[in-house]
Amino acid sequence: MISTPTRNYPERSYPARHLDLAGMHPAQAPTYSAAPTGRTPAGAAHSSHAAMRPSLDTPPSAGSSSDPLSAYRTTHEPFYRPVADEVELFEAAYGARMPVMVKGPTGCGKTRFIEHMAWRLNRPLVTVACHEDMTASDLIGRFLLDAQGTRWQDGPLTLAARHGAICYLDEVVEARQDTTVVIHPLTDARRLLPLEKKGELLHAHPDFVLVISYNPGYQSLMKDLKQSTKQRFAALDFGYPEHALEVEIVAHESGVDAETAGRLVHIGERARNLKGHGLDEGLSTRMLIYAGTLIARGVAPAAACRMALVRPITDDADMRDVLDAAVGTYF
Repeated sequence: MISTPTRNYPERSYPARHLDLAGMHPAQAPTYSAAPTGRTPAGAAHSSHAAMRPSLDTPPSAGSSSDPLSAYRTTHEPFYRPVADEVELFEAAYGARMPVMVKGPTGCGKTRFIEHMAWRLNRPLVTVACHEDMTASDLIGRFLLDAQGTRWQDGPLTLAARHGAICYLDEVVEARQDTTVVIHPLTDARRLLPLEKKGELLHAHPDFVLVISYNPGYQSLMKDLKQSTKQRFAALDFGYPEHALEVEIVAHESGVDAETAGRLVHIGERARNLKGHGLDEGLSTRMLIYAGTLIARGVAPAAACRMALVRPITDDADMRDVLDAAVGTYF
């Protein structure tokens, strides 16, 4: 009989793998680098756009057990220049815990406004980028299976309603109507969120408020809010700032001088006149900031405008020639 020698293999341990039944992981927000202690006093210098970017060296924080919303709090003041009385109107609506919808073209500052108001009101901000595949469970939550068994995980809407954050549903018309209907009990006098799968009726925290945004230019019969949804919200209309204010914003956010920012804004204004005449949308303030950022980093102005303004917005050769001519007028 041939004996087989016994081999001693090193003992290996394997970490428990969590099975996410729907691909949903705990919400994590970026941790901002170089955060000062406390809030910036009103009237002080605004922080730069670069300071708001997440640090690539610091891992995201999931929030502490004592403060589940710590990862959603903003310590820097997001730069925002009021156009009219939108700040005072939003503050009044929040004081009444009234749901708010903000409407306007892409890149005009809707999201930055909400970020600024969350900082101004000293409230955490839970943002959800809506899309057509989003389900009610993505907003409310679901049961997950892990090594210890099943556990309930709150979705972003439930997290905000339970602990008192501002919940911001960005581009809400992208979500299916059978999904957005779950917000109805939260946006009337009841302020309730039924968690049917869990058997819980959640009463919204006193500090909770719901904000939605969308671009009316993209409305269609298939993508629009129901009247039963619209009439639960107060509304603020946004547009592109007037010339002098937009120059100030572009110069501040991109780092270029006022003269260069002024030329970029002139190009943007000329392109916006082409909306409906070859362009579906005009050049947004965000795109002008992108062009200014490239110029501030040493890129030739004409090349920066082609890359950040002309090429992204259209593939039509004739329309590109028109926009290139507008760029050539100022650079």
